[in-house]
Amino acid sequence: MMADRYRGAIYTGVTADLSARVYQHRSNPQGFVARYGLTRLVLAERHDDIVDAIAREKAIKKWRREWKIRLIEEQNPDWVDRFADLNK
Repeated sequence: MMADRYRGAIYTGVTADLSARVYQHRSNPQGFVARYGLTRLVLAERHDDIVDAIAREKAIKKWRREWKIRLIEEQNPDWVDRFADLNK
């Protein structure tokens, strides 16, 4: 999940290469990501099966905003950008 700031706009997506996708959102933003300036990686979940990942993405997209915020804040209460943590 990406955001523009603490408790700001939230984008939920799925990808097989998270580092590349975040870089793409930052270097060449388009659509929703560009409109709202979403540059912070605030939450990422790993799934071994792409079908499971897509199902999770679709489910989260249907959630109420407060549920998404709770999910993020359970693991990242300050909404810090976790991009640097990807390659550790």
